[in-house]
This record gives sequence, C-alpha cells and structure tokens, in this order.
Amino acid sequence: MEGAFLLSASFSVFITISIVIFLSYEAMGFFKEVSIKEFLTEKQWTPLFANPKFGILPLITGTLLISVISLTVALPLGIIIAVYLSEYANYRIREILKPLLELLAGVPTVVYGYFALLFLTPLLKKIIPEIQGFNALSPGIIIGIMIIPYISSLSEDVMKSVPMHIKEGSYAMGATKFQTAFKVVIPASFSGISAAFIMGISRAIGETMVVSIAAGMMPNLTLNPIESVQAIPAFIVQISLGDAPHGTIEYKTIFAAGITLFLLTLFFNLIGAWLKKRIRESY
Repeated sequence: MEGAFLLSASFSVFITISIVIFLSYEAMGFFKEVSIKEFLTEKQWTPLFANPKFGILPLITGTLLISVISLTVALPLGIIIAVYLSEYANYRIREILKPLLELLAGVPTVVYGYFALLFLTPLLKKIIPEIQGFNALSPGIIIGIMIIPYISSLSEDVMKSVPMHIKEGSYAMGATKFQTAFKVVIPASFSGISAAFIMGISRAIGETMVVSIAAGMMPNLTLNPIESVQAIPAFIVQISLGDAPHGTIEYKTIFAAGITLFLLTLFFNLIGAWLKKRIRESY
C-alpha cells in the first residue's frame, strides 16, 4: 500500500515537472526571436498585427486587475460565511448550507461567463453608465462569487480545528461570541486562511472562460476596471482557436504567455507557503 501511495505522489511530481519542461522548451523558441527586455518592458501586446509588439505588461495588468477585484469580493464574503458556519450555525443548518454553497463551484465556468456578460454587465451599466460592454469589473465580481466556496470551505475547516479550550478561555474572560470569532478564532486560524487566500488567487489568475467571454480581447495597459482588458488565459484561448499558423512567432506566444502565467501562480504559491510557515500556530 505504501508503494502505491509513493507511486501516486511520484506520478504527480513527474507530470508537474513534464509540464514545466515542455512549457520552458517551447517558450525558448519565442525568446530566441524576442528579447526578454522587450517582453517585460514593451507596453503593447499585438502579436497578430502587421507590426507586432510583444510586451506582456497589458496581459499581466489585465490578469492581476481581474484577480484583485475577484478577491476583494471573495475574501470578506468567504471569511464571513466561514465564521457563520463554524461559530454560529447549528449542525442541521451547516449540513444544508455547506453543500448548497459548494454547488457554486460546480457551475460550469462558461455559464458564469455569459451570466457576467448578459446579466451583470447590463446591471452595472445602470449604475455606471460609462462602463464598457466588455470590462474587468463584471468578470472580476463573477470570479469572486465563483471562488467563494473554495475560501469559505477551507477557512471553515481551519476555524473548526481551533481547540475548544482557546475559545472557552475567551468566553471565560467575558468575550461575546462575535468577539471570540473575530479576535480569537480568526487570528488563531490565520495561516489556514492565508492558504485559502492564496488558493483563491491561483484560481482567479488561471480562470479562462469567464474572462474570455466577459472581459474582452483587447490587451489594454490600464487599472481602470470599467475598461476592456485581456487576461493571459483569454489570450491563450484566442490564439489556440487557430488564428496563428503552427511554428510561427505568433503561435509561440502561447507558450511565452503560458510560462508567464505559470510563474505568476508559482510566485503567489511561494508567498503562501512562506506565510503559512511564518505565522503557523501550533497547539
């Protein structure tokens, strides 16, 4: 049995290393024709134009902008839901609410994308008339709703693992349930909450369908959420549809964008691992 576990773990590591090697090898073909300096400093990304520009900054900005909006929605709501499920809800309510909440994670992302484009964007247009038809705000909010189950479920598990004697100590000092939840339980489970936060970032950065449908296909170096932007996954989808012949520099941009997305995700995961190690509480 131990050998089967080791084989399964080794297979996962092998797949991960294979993906990294494949992406790096294909991306090298791109960087033989485009310098890393141009890739990182050029402010335009127009690989399909007659005079192509290969600056990844507009795609990174669009990706991070949508991720920040989604986490602004998902983090507070996810933690509040986790506190309610962990500290306030009785067993019966928790057994009903938690599966219902987790259903959000099971909705196909293409449905979320069209919900953002056809329902949320027209609704936002009544509040913000100048918002564009394709924008960063609408998919950011929808992705935030989409990742709430990831953050709330993981945070609730961590909060429930806080030892009862710590909570009882708080109650013994005269604290209310609300004060105990926000001044004892949340700080005590902060390392787990930070892991949920990092998982939410990774999920938001890698989301493809929602941003492809609702954010637009216009690489735009802006931090204005009401303007159209393009995220890295959306660009990869666009090129993969067959707009660029195989082997051309336009085709190779898929792998340059892919390795950038991988490094972004890795960067946030490393920060999460560092935070978890640094502020971990042992009981």
